[in-house]
Amino acid sequence: MPGCSIVSHMTIVDLHGSRTREFLRYLLANDVAKLTKPGKALYSGMLNASGGVIDDLIVYYLTEDYFRLVVNSATREKDLSWITQHAEPYAIDITVRDDLSLIAVQGPNAQAKATSLFSDEQRHAVEGMKPFFGVQAGDFFIATTGYTGEAGYEIALPKEQAADFWQKLVQAGVKPCGLGARDTLRLEAGMNLYGQEMDESISPLAANMGWTIAWEPAERNFIGREVLELEREKGTEQLGWLGDD
Repeated sequence: MPGCSIVSHMTIVDLHGSRTREFLRYLLANDVAKLTKPGKALYSGMLNASGGVIDDLIVYYLTEDYFRLVVNSATREKDLSWITQHAEPYAIDITVRDDLSLIAVQGPNAQAKATSLFSDEQRHAVEGMKPFFGVQAGDFFIATTGYTGEAGYEIALPKEQAADFWQKLVQAGVKPCGLGARDTLRLEAGMNLYGQEMDESISPLAANMGWTIAWEPAERNFIGREVLELEREKGTEQLGWLGDD
């Protein structure tokens, strides 16, 4: 059965400016140069100078001068401060989208249930959309992303429309799920949670996030790179746990 969660505690940040891609290539450990198709998304760590994880986030490429970030709630203020501090030399216009709510619809048949409630324009926009893409269709920004390991959508929509759309999802047979259920699903899918498996004192190499670091091209400078390269050369201790069935 599909489920829906209110995840409006997440912070949506829109970045505009002719040097936005250049800025994000410096700010993030993963490389937004990989984003060549409008709507394509990328998961990355945002690191401090010591290589620790300030936050993990998703970045969407919408146009060459317009990218969207979705960052965590517990790290909102420090994230915004860090982004603003480093964006200044690049003349980036930063807009925090507190006017939007975010609803995650995940699980078996979730996309079909949500699509049944979309407008014709929205259904056409998401038809055949691959994982880790987002598209603006009418008032909805619909993304094939999630934090459960299940297929589904994350839908950003105007706050004043959120309650009505939520009720329509429930009436369509989508079961409301709390964040505890979501946390269980992300654990089963092997996804990290900020403050648990990673924080500012833990590097992405120690947090099983090495795959999110774009080492090439070697000449790209990103915050924390020098420390991470030394750590990679020396090797990294990783902690884990074993459980009995």
